[in-house]
Amino acid sequence: MGKKLAFMGAGGVGSYIGGHFARVGEDVTLIDPWPEHIDTIKRDGLHLGGTQGEYVVHPRALHLHEVQSLFKDPVDIAFVCVKSYDTVWATELICQYLIPGGFVVSLQNSINEERIASVVGWGRVVGCIASSISVNAYKPGHVVRTVQPGGPGYTVFRVGEVHGRITPRIEDLARMFTVIDSTKVTTNLWGERWTKLTVNSMGNGVSAITGLGGKDMTLNPDIRRLSIQLGGEAIAVGQALGFNLESIRGVQPEVMKAAAQGDRKAIEEVEATMLKGLARMTDEGVPSTGQDIRKGRRTEIDYLNGLVVAKGEEAGIPAPTHKALVEVVKQVERREVTTDPSLVQQVWKLAGIDAQPVAIQQ
Repeated sequence: MGKKLAFMGAGGVGSYIGGHFARVGEDVTLIDPWPEHIDTIKRDGLHLGGTQGEYVVHPRALHLHEVQSLFKDPVDIAFVCVKSYDTVWATELICQYLIPGGFVVSLQNSINEERIASVVGWGRVVGCIASSISVNAYKPGHVVRTVQPGGPGYTVFRVGEVHGRITPRIEDLARMFTVIDSTKVTTNLWGERWTKLTVNSMGNGVSAITGLGGKDMTLNPDIRRLSIQLGGEAIAVGQALGFNLESIRGVQPEVMKAAAQGDRKAIEEVEATMLKGLARMTDEGVPSTGQDIRKGRRTEIDYLNGLVVAKGEEAGIPAPTHKALVEVVKQVERREVTTDPSLVQQVWKLAGIDAQPVAIQQ
């Protein structure tokens, strides 16, 4: 008998991954507080679209008040796919329905393994980084992927144990993800987490204040320069904390950090790599924080750029651009200002940094 999988949170990531697992015959249950989404899946199925083809699948779908029904059908693996600020309650809800040997996978932005462990214990926590998956549940019962699959050239899923050892359960989990995209088992979960946080911190909040998607942000030279500065600051904080960082958007950490410090050759290398990445993007792709602003929802900015600021203060490493970006995103959330690319200049001003000239005009 196959494993029973529950996705606590059926937004873009939960629906897309859970939907594709269901497509290949896995026993999947999707759980979400969005009533119309769950009702549509129950009635019409879940529509998967975008760069990996069009499918309709029929996983089990539950409203929050229906989760108690799992006591008759407990879960082997629970994937937590909610926003970071919902991690604890979501874990508390689903952990009651795990089998004795079951475990919880954080499939989220930010770094939430410790929050999950506070509920279920460290031995029942596994991490999974979904790197550049770019998915969006854009209307009830429909989810779309807006970047090309990574394939052999780029590893999308990185799964790992919190202690860094390779275990049978982590190898089994990695095999499951290969039906969707390229996957590896990592012994460097914490370094991978900070690497993903760095990538998110370079684009998510910037999308929230500018109103732009990933492709338009990459094409804008002023926004590229801000992203580079954010990346360099996040790398400096992560290294001060002792993390072994992986490449950032295809660029080695030291090169990104040098670019943030104004090294002309490094800026040229980073910008060229960013522009090369346009080949995987579509016009529809919008980072999740930008999606939140468009949908009038609370953002995760405190758990993305805000986490860089907080950890930087602990390590004695300033992250002024991150701090400024958090403030501008919150101004947008409070509707004190409206999204506009010109808000990039407000971030520079609040950070007290003169932006270096860009290397490549597009």
